[in-house]
Amino acid sequence: MYAQTWKDRFRTVHPAVLVLYGLIAWFIAAFLIYPNLNIYYRIFFKDGVFSLEAVEKLLSSGRAMKSLYNSFLLAVSLVVTVNAVGVTLVLFTEYFAIKGAKLLRLGYYTTLIYSGVVLVSGYKFVYGENGFITRLLAGWFPQMDTSWFHGYGAVLFVMTFACTSNHVLFLGNAMRKIDYQTIEAARNMGASTFYIFRRVVLPVLKPTLFALTILIFLTGLAATSAPLILGGVEFQTITPMILTFSKSMTSRDLAALLALILGLATLILLTVMIRLERGGHFMSVSKVKSELVKQRIASRLGNAVAHTMAYGLFLIYMIPVVLIVVFSFTDAHSIATATLRPGSFTLDNYALVFSSMAAFKPYLVSIAYAVAASVAVVALALAASRILHKYKNKWATALEYALLIPWMLPATLIAIGLIVTFNEPRAILGNLVLTGTVWMLLIGYVIVHIPFTLRMVKASFFSLDPNLEDAARSLGARTFYTFRKVLLPIILPSTMAVLALNFNNTLADYDLTVFLYHPLYQPLGIVIKNSTDAQALADTRALTLVYSVILMVMSAITLYFVYGKSRRG
Repeated sequence: MYAQTWKDRFRTVHPAVLVLYGLIAWFIAAFLIYPNLNIYYRIFFKDGVFSLEAVEKLLSSGRAMKSLYNSFLLAVSLVVTVNAVGVTLVLFTEYFAIKGAKLLRLGYYTTLIYSGVVLVSGYKFVYGENGFITRLLAGWFPQMDTSWFHGYGAVLFVMTFACTSNHVLFLGNAMRKIDYQTIEAARNMGASTFYIFRRVVLPVLKPTLFALTILIFLTGLAATSAPLILGGVEFQTITPMILTFSKSMTSRDLAALLALILGLATLILLTVMIRLERGGHFMSVSKVKSELVKQRIASRLGNAVAHTMAYGLFLIYMIPVVLIVVFSFTDAHSIATATLRPGSFTLDNYALVFSSMAAFKPYLVSIAYAVAASVAVVALALAASRILHKYKNKWATALEYALLIPWMLPATLIAIGLIVTFNEPRAILGNLVLTGTVWMLLIGYVIVHIPFTLRMVKASFFSLDPNLEDAARSLGARTFYTFRKVLLPIILPSTMAVLALNFNNTLADYDLTVFLYHPLYQPLGIVIKNSTDAQALADTRALTLVYSVILMVMSAITLYFVYGKSRRG
């Protein structure tokens, strides 16, 4: 009877739908499960025999062990510094009455449009050996060491200010939801400003702070561009070391083991985050919530210190952005010497980018990858979400868990898994070799964006009125017609927003790209990183500044399209 039921179900399913289900199952097996299982096999089995040789090599490698130590040191340090700066930013913009808060918010939000390798290269352009600020300080202090901006301190400084985006978004949102009546009641009982913050405000923010702390730790652990560009030989972390080891066939097992350690740390910390998420929430007991009123700082000295700190942080965020924009309109000599003269301003850099195919090629490559990956992952998420929405059984649950595998793995581990698996013919791909082809990076982009895209698209599907589909079916509409004409138009706005965010995040990606890109088709992230090398030509640096400005403009437009426009609507 059970078998007959399944036969009846298969007969009612359109053949094209069965093909689609088969393709999704093949993709999961080929790119989400097989590479990750294969990496374990490559590490612990040599010629089919269990071996701990890779572990022994790791323990005997001074560089590898030092990189592990540096990564955990950076992660722990960032938890302290990013939370300190992030909470301070939110207090200045959402809690305390600071003059010019809207202007401050504009500066603090720059990391939303300016991050990753673009941000790190920008800070090096400003504070590096030939940077504008370094040259300025060297003029005032001739004995100053101009090569000061490198190593642990430089990496920590840059990543501290680069990683506050989630604080200004999520912690700021949590702060705005605090019930002002509880604060007013505490003040009427004689509580001081500091006591109110510590005993009333902070407990409400704790769930968000816990989640952000885990994410900060993971970010520090898997940091790539900042240690690679600013770390120097004295401060190498796990991911740059994995990149070095992955370039040699004899040390790829070591790269895989380091990536595995990174993956295990990620899995453990994400498990902790999920448990904290389920462990209850702090909330106000007030029946009627009142909007938070910004608090005035009673002490004159305290108020002056707060304003000084607020605008000091504003300058730290804004100086790199402003200087990148300004110097993008100057000639190569001004960029190389970090000097500004009235006669040095020109539009030649922008004209070259849009008139020379060689200069425009990195941008074209990045756009092609971003469009292809964004469309592919959204199409996959739509198909999977439709299955999850329509069928609520163990197979649908297994599908969802399988598609969320990349959420538990760092991009480094995913990249190494693809490299060590598909550098030789595999039957699951028809004996094709993917390593060294343009397809490898595209597949990597699709994989890393699946979890976020699936969760967003699935949420849109499950918000649909179930009566819509029933009504269409009762009118004789076929399943695909119902999806195309009834369901898709409703979820299309949110789906397009997800597509835009994926496109934006892929354009200047470096952490995954550096492992999988084709040498003849270098995306923007690789070109921008290469321009930070000491031997890079001044003309190359000029073009990189233009790339950075265009990326910032595109990111700002994308964020407006996704967030600003919807809020106004």
